[in-house]
Amino acid sequence: MDTTTPVRLYDPAFNADPQGFYRKMRAAHGPVVPVLMDGDVPAWLVIGYRELHRVLGDSDTFARDPRRWNSWEKVPPDWPLLPVLAPLPNLLSAEGEDHRRRTRAVNEAINGADPHELRTLISRIADRLIDGFCGAGEVDLRSRYSERIPALVLCRMFGLDDATGDAVTSDMNTVFNAGADAVAAHGRIVAVFTGLIAARRADPGPDIVSRMIDHAVGYGDEDLNAELIAILGGGHQTTGEWIGNALRSMLTDDRFGASLFGARSSAREALVEVLWEDSPSQMNAGRFAAHDVELGGNLIRRGDLLLLGYAAANNDLRLRAEAPEAGHGVNHAHLSFSHGEHSCPHAARGLAETMAVTAIEVLLDRLPDIELSVPAEEVRWRPSPWVRGVVALPVTFTPATPQGVL
Repeated sequence: MDTTTPVRLYDPAFNADPQGFYRKMRAAHGPVVPVLMDGDVPAWLVIGYRELHRVLGDSDTFARDPRRWNSWEKVPPDWPLLPVLAPLPNLLSAEGEDHRRRTRAVNEAINGADPHELRTLISRIADRLIDGFCGAGEVDLRSRYSERIPALVLCRMFGLDDATGDAVTSDMNTVFNAGADAVAAHGRIVAVFTGLIAARRADPGPDIVSRMIDHAVGYGDEDLNAELIAILGGGHQTTGEWIGNALRSMLTDDRFGASLFGARSSAREALVEVLWEDSPSQMNAGRFAAHDVELGGNLIRRGDLLLLGYAAANNDLRLRAEAPEAGHGVNHAHLSFSHGEHSCPHAARGLAETMAVTAIEVLLDRLPDIELSVPAEEVRWRPSPWVRGVVALPVTFTPATPQGVL
């Protein structure tokens, strides 16, 4: 790999073997890599654990507001990454006190749900999904289970019905895939949430949207719409891949085999290990240099974009040498939930963990002899530099009788 030429993130070799590609990046460039995104738009990819920890922990130097970016003139109006990087009036783009106010609002809105009722809701949705395929004796767990649960739970918490939630889920997947239809899909989500906000202003209910409308932060319609998209995008996509990646690990790794026969305690261990080894948040955009700064031996200019390489940083060999327990289910020092002021809000993190643990436990209780129906090496990863998740997870099991969950 050339030590001076920027690395194209959409190189097929990157998607085929991300960790191998990261190793080549480190050998050629060190912990901070000059890269080209779609359309050869430039950025820096931070793949060193210490360097990423510094970026995430110093929001004054490495700021969040996309309006700081010095390359907007290179971005066409139909750029597929525009929904990810465009300045929006939500907690993802906000800085300082504005960010802290928005984070409090999100935490309080999510925490407004009764914990017992929430676990019951997740279990009922999991049971209903399992009822839909348990009699067949085989299923693709990704498309029929892991990718659907978080969106259905969040849409219920927002006050949407399942049919609308499925449509929003599909569009959010399109946005995350960053393909040609990403901008149009984002527009459809905005339209759904515009109608939802209007309905909740007219008729409040016991849901997240109503609580955010009533919050002292004083959301306008545009701000609230953008905030809901941030919550759904962060909660649905990553949690769905987290569940799928953990199930893949449990179905292919003998260390977790006992959990498939009732030893449910290892589900949490598998979920933590996945955050180290196969983080669903492979890469994220981003931070913007508030002034010229040195990072990883490179001069980062004011306004430069830094991409956050969570998966690469978690597998930094320097970290593994210093902390041999890194990657084990007992160690929570991974960066998959980010770090610092702009890390995942604590309420959203707790909700994601509750969804993931409950989804796996309910599945293993209902279908205890579940096993992969293809060789482990045939389970393929999605071709995305941003999200780490399986294309499909085909399994077989003894057919079971539906429970008839409403």
